[in-house]
Order: sequence, then C-alpha cells, then structure tokens
Amino acid sequence: MTYDRLVCANCAAPVAEGRCPVCRASRARLEQQGQGPLGGMNPMMLIILLVVLLCALALLAHQAA
Repeated sequence: MTYDRLVCANCAAPVAEGRCPVCRASRARLEQQGQGPLGGMNPMMLIILLVVLLCALALLAHQAA
C-alpha cells in the first residue's frame, strides 16, 4: 500500500506531506513495512514471479513422471 493518496483523519492533509505528528508516524510505519525482502516489488511483478515459479514446478513434475 502506498501512502501518496492517503488522507490523514487528524489534519485532513495527504499523509505523504507529513504535516502533523499522526501523518509522520503513519508515513514512517508504512515505509518500514515496505522494507521486507519483496517490499520493493509491485503487485504485478509478484504475480509474474508466482506464475514463473508455478510453471517451473509444473515442468519439473512433468519431467519426473
């Protein structure tokens, strides 16, 4: 989830601007969540990676039979 379109309930400004302490805390939390091993990938890249892995698994299963 990106915070560029989120609106703060405290100050009614975009969270990305970080105008109030609530905005800054939310922005920091969202930035920390995106630092995982696959955090930098967008959802489409994750879907493509999953499809490639499933195809490779199917190919291995077909050759083993």
